Amino acid sequence: MLRRFLLNAVVLIVLEWALPGVEVVGGAGTILLAAAVLGIVNAIIRPLLLVITLPINLLVLGLFTFVINALMLMLTAALVPSFVIHGFWWALLTAVLFSFVSVALSAALD
Repeated sequence: MLRRFLLNAVVLIVLEWALPGVEVVGGAGTILLAAAVLGIVNAIIRPLLLVITLPINLLVLGLFTFVINALMLMLTAALVPSFVIHGFWWALLTAVLFSFVSVALSAALD
């Protein structure tokens, strides 16, 4: 669990550096807070949304999961004032890249 939390924090740092639509106003504390809030949001709200949107997700072969992940990132940005995502499209791009970078880092660490 701690490993996943730190991995999310590293991915957020990489994406904040790579994407102009993602900003972290504070320093490491903001990144850690955003990673913690994202972990809580993904543990509580995301499963409910996945169940509710299951028919749509099946229809588009799972691609709607990226939209749900983007919404989770936007909710995290709303809850953490120093973590800013400039619009839905930046959140969607961040969600897609977050998934790929997270998988790559997880595979590299295993």
